[in-house]
Amino acid sequence: MEPVDKPTSVLSPQERRQRNREEMQGAILEAARQVMREQGVAALSLREVARRVKMQAPSLYAYYPSKTALYDALFLEGIRTYVSFRNSITAGHTSFWDILHTWVETYMRFAQEHPELYQLCFERPVPGFVPSEASMEASHRLLAGSEEILAEAIANREIRLDLPNNQARDLVIAMMHGLTSQHMANEPNLPVGSGRYGRLIPAAVALFRAAWEPGQTAAQGPHSPNHQDSGGSAGKEVGD
Repeated sequence: MEPVDKPTSVLSPQERRQRNREEMQGAILEAARQVMREQGVAALSLREVARRVKMQAPSLYAYYPSKTALYDALFLEGIRTYVSFRNSITAGHTSFWDILHTWVETYMRFAQEHPELYQLCFERPVPGFVPSEASMEASHRLLAGSEEILAEAIANREIRLDLPNNQARDLVIAMMHGLTSQHMANEPNLPVGSGRYGRLIPAAVALFRAAWEPGQTAAQGPHSPNHQDSGGSAGKEVGD
């Protein structure tokens, strides 16, 4: 019996135009990332991006109407890339302490492998740039996911907190960002887990474990366990 050829799907003109547009948007974002990596995040030039994708600068505005719009698309790509990056590495870990250790390592590794996205998403390299509500929503979901893991660890009696969950989350963010920023400033080419600051990751996790593991005597912070905090803050948060 002769094999029957499967019918191939034919894109409509509208679908073809949409596919071509998405491919060009991806090429523009990739070119923008290369420019930021080579020349600095704040030095992004639409003219240089257009040159690299072989189009006239005014044509770029059909895809991204302003430099702010391009930064916003890059911010959203950065958050999504980081979430995917972290989820792929933490998958399979069940112990909160393993997850915490992996979080810190992953954050530092993300900064090494995607420095332009790390700076745009978790620092403030571009004066005046504020992500759009849609992009910040992805960032807030990342924060909420971290709080859920803390809440699950409390429910499983792996940890005991003497401060609100959102403050515990922010303390973890501050620790991992501090180690990462120092590592990137001083020894960016050394592997994660090595160097002056990279090798402090186990010690940082041990500090949290000494404070939060049930049975340990935790130091009292400025707030009591009953202290209420909305967790709100103005603008973009590091690690969100």
